Amino acid sequence: MIGAVLPAVLTAVAVLTGMAAVGAPIGVPAVTLALVLGGLLLVRRRWPVGVLLASAAALIAFQAAGLFEGGWVWPLTAAAYTAAAAGRLRRATGVGLFLLAYALAWDWAVADAPPARALASGGAEMLWLALVLAVGHARHNQLRWRAQLEEAREADARRRLAEQRLEISRELHDIVAHTLAVVGVHLNVAADALEEAPDEAREALRTAMDVRGRAMNDLRSLIGVLRIDGGTAPQPDLAGIASLVDAAGASGLDVTLHEDGDPATVPAAHAVAAHRIVQEALTNTIKHAGAARVTVRLRYSGSTVTVEVTDDGRGAPDTAEGHGLTGMRERVTALGGILSVEGRDGFAVRASIPLAGRA
Repeated sequence: MIGAVLPAVLTAVAVLTGMAAVGAPIGVPAVTLALVLGGLLLVRRRWPVGVLLASAAALIAFQAAGLFEGGWVWPLTAAAYTAAAAGRLRRATGVGLFLLAYALAWDWAVADAPPARALASGGAEMLWLALVLAVGHARHNQLRWRAQLEEAREADARRRLAEQRLEISRELHDIVAHTLAVVGVHLNVAADALEEAPDEAREALRTAMDVRGRAMNDLRSLIGVLRIDGGTAPQPDLAGIASLVDAAGASGLDVTLHEDGDPATVPAAHAVAAHRIVQEALTNTIKHAGAARVTVRLRYSGSTVTVEVTDDGRGAPDTAEGHGLTGMRERVTALGGILSVEGRDGFAVRASIPLAGRA
């Protein structure tokens, strides 16, 4: 509110002060012009060019009637600045130049001022107009830059949100798909052995419940990230791969895990990727391969993490990538690595992730 009223008050005071400075009488006409120019500025933000035009017309009218003798440009300083700051630089310049040309003609033809004096006065007012318009234009560029910066920030925030949602969808898919696959196998075992081997059926049900419980904990942690702003949840790591192997082995597969190197040298992002690759590969083996044996190999060198999961199942000559395989490939690619999937003579997933890759 103060920012809208203050220029109007200052303009009105400046008009009266300017007239007093040149020795002109301050009467009703001077007060009227001051109130008109100040009052127009109250709506300058809504109609910047209209206010400038109306102010120039009022100034010309009062000058022509001999009611004002205080200059042609400076009483319109606030109006000209507002128009330039609103991005109407050309129109503000046009109004200012027209006003200066009119003032020069008026001084020569009507006021009968000496040419040198008229040119000096016009030149000074032209410099003032250029300064006002330059400052207004600079303000316009500053506001536009701020708007672009804010737009870029919002776009970056939307991009980060989209990436987060994609990451969450991958995590949900990994957890749910793996859990359902393992639980489904154990439920089938329990159903087949319920009458002939109740102890085996009971053990299969317990294993299914354990897997389900771990999956629920993972889901709670993942949902907690969504509910708590800035919160973090424990991420899967290399140590959790042994649990994946045990769960797959409990479903009836002969799973062998080989690890070479020091897992402590693997960054967190690479560890999460390796965990999810093994999880998705074992899930695919349980659900689709019809395999009896699976081998999981992890190699941690000084520069690369290598993950290899192979089985002796029926494979698939034309391997089609679903959401899980696509998610694995995107994880590996995001870290600068390479993923290969082969479906001949069994199913094989191989990933090579450089430790210096981009996260």
